[in-house]
Amino acid sequence: MGRKWGRRWTMVVVAVLLLLTGCGEEESGLRQAQAEFANTYNTSDTWVIYWYLCGTDLESEYGAASADLKELLRVPLPPNVKVLIETGGTQRWHTEGIPGNGAAARFLYDENGLTKLASLGPQSMGDVGTLTDFLRFGKEQYPADHRVFVFWDHGGGSAVGLCMDEATQQILSLDDVRQAFTAVYPADTETPPFELVGFDACLMATVDSAAALHGIARYMVGSEEVESGTGWKYDGWVKALGNNPAMGGDALGKVICDSFFAGCTEDDSEDLATLSVTDLSRTPALMKAYGDFGVEALRAADQNQRQFFAILSRSAEGAENYGGNTREQGYTNMVDLGDLVKNARPQLPQTADTLLSALRESVIYKVNGRYHANSSGLACFYSYDGDPESWRAYANLSVAPLPIKCLFYHLLYGEMPPEAAPFLAGDYEYTPETAESGPPASMSSATIAPATATAQHLYNVASLEDTPVDIDGEGSAFVHLSAAAMELLSSVHCQFFYFSPEDDILLYLGSDSNINADWDTGLFKDNFFGQWPMLDGHPVYIEIIYESEEYNLYSIPIKLNGVECNLQVSYNFKDETYHILGARRELEASGVADRNLIQLKPGDTITTLHYAMTITGDDTDYTQVEVDTFTVGASPKVADEDVGDGRYGYYFEFVDPLNNSAWSDMVTYTIQGGAITTSIGRDMFESASNGNALAAPGGGIVDHRTGGSAGDSDSVPFSAAPTSGGIADSLTTGDAESGDAERFDTPTTGGSIADQLTR
Repeated sequence: MGRKWGRRWTMVVVAVLLLLTGCGEEESGLRQAQAEFANTYNTSDTWVIYWYLCGTDLESEYGAASADLKELLRVPLPPNVKVLIETGGTQRWHTEGIPGNGAAARFLYDENGLTKLASLGPQSMGDVGTLTDFLRFGKEQYPADHRVFVFWDHGGGSAVGLCMDEATQQILSLDDVRQAFTAVYPADTETPPFELVGFDACLMATVDSAAALHGIARYMVGSEEVESGTGWKYDGWVKALGNNPAMGGDALGKVICDSFFAGCTEDDSEDLATLSVTDLSRTPALMKAYGDFGVEALRAADQNQRQFFAILSRSAEGAENYGGNTREQGYTNMVDLGDLVKNARPQLPQTADTLLSALRESVIYKVNGRYHANSSGLACFYSYDGDPESWRAYANLSVAPLPIKCLFYHLLYGEMPPEAAPFLAGDYEYTPETAESGPPASMSSATIAPATATAQHLYNVASLEDTPVDIDGEGSAFVHLSAAAMELLSSVHCQFFYFSPEDDILLYLGSDSNINADWDTGLFKDNFFGQWPMLDGHPVYIEIIYESEEYNLYSIPIKLNGVECNLQVSYNFKDETYHILGARRELEASGVADRNLIQLKPGDTITTLHYAMTITGDDTDYTQVEVDTFTVGASPKVADEDVGDGRYGYYFEFVDPLNNSAWSDMVTYTIQGGAITTSIGRDMFESASNGNALAAPGGGIVDHRTGGSAGDSDSVPFSAAPTSGGIADSLTTGDAESGDAERFDTPTTGGSIADQLTR
């Protein structure tokens, strides 16, 4: 594939045939602060580590909590270091003696080994009361000079929270976390009761988590990205603390990060890994800067709301994000704070640099793999999906800054909330003190939109439906958008199809941003060269997760050994090669991410998942279908391959900041004998069914990339796929089991695509 990308491209591509009836630091792979931390305390000081071990399905299905417990039990502890453990949140434990069926229990691990303290019966680990009781028990029974608290389980970011109980489906919000801690240990900004609070859970290294823990702990450790299933290395960092109880939370955090990354390297998950240490004494300055950033954004939005949010959404799409954020995987709505602010600096010049400086001072150490080279250490909420429910969950957080809540209210509901008025008028200013205490109660009540609130039509992207397409002298299809149209858009993608009227098939090949884009002039051109990605020669459907100058990240929906997953794939521009990173299940209904990154191994069974409909039927939407089932060999790979001869439909897709879209007029590529012919304007099904090329209204047909008409003797057609091979010939149905996907059969016509699909 010709990889000459525009500003943003989404190579979401190849879905195959099915029949229907009815880091810039790649050398090391690790980027980290060069920090050394001196001892803070005395070697004789006492320590208690609180471990909130909420097993959920990670334990019942994989035994992941038991594996980490076994790591801990390999560590000899001195008399002055103890680990207090509360287990629960799962139906089944893989460790003998730990009760399941939703029951909780308490244990102590010290120099004498593991001792069971109490069986608590049914307890929801997602309930604030359970967490509070555990904290109170530890304070009363195990006083110490220094305390560490570690949450273990799933996490879902700022709006979702963490520690989802498998039986009750309850989950702790960040407000719940702060409420539980302050009920037992009043917040103290000078001498916080905990040396360190850590999240051995996904997506919890957020600016809102830091706000929730200010005055509770000196330091916070967490991951912006989904953590690997192995999580932290307890035989690494706990052992280090036992060997040196004089270390402070900063040094301990560094050990946690370094041992975690070493563990990720062992299980081949280091490329996507992130973990950071945040100095929580810096939180007021950070939240002040973040609030000011929000105020400047509100004022800019008030001047030209559509233009502002369109440009801001492009900054967010170009920033590093975590947990997927695709239609197929679901949306965590978590984006790297530093990367977002850097991209938005031209829009918000008064506050961006101050916020970036506060962020750098707050994150004192971090590790990250080569495919998260732009990780700043803390993420923030951004409404990628435009979903009011997700925003309401975020808006309900008292720790989230009010200007940021107001900003997304404006985006989703098309108007400023009343609470924004003092910020717009300059009557209320964020300070370190107000960032700590929050705004007055009178300013915080109505920011949470009621469930009945209806969005205003801030963006009428439907006005771009059937936007005319033209072909330039080089054979490239293009659209030229007006300034008013550009104010409606966060991104421009292309929608790609394979169609065969003979077999009554319309196959959605993907939504793609592989477009030569000029956002300054509004000119968008196609970049089709006759190739799309395939997995071991089998066409796949791909969605882009993130794009940078060094690499892109993608997700491929598959069934892996019968289980629906998303294969995580990178494309490295340096070696021009795709790299398979592992497979992960989609977000759960609660919004929490799956920690288990599964590495492909020989003998695994993969079924490709695609989308299709009939041409002549009553279908109004695509149906997910299973196509190819095959066995993984010794060296599975994703590579761009020729699509082969056939007819392909193409639309420019115009996406607004609320994730709504409209489509242009259609472009048709006809590949025959290795030549690509581009045409526009007539209905593709009618034209294709009678064997005629698609004629552009008022214009001729041109050979792709030639600049001449199809009949021009001076034209030299672009040489694409050979007449044999490609998508149609690659499709073999295999022995896929139907599962949740739907499988269709149609009468075959000799030698057609149908023959390939019904073998």
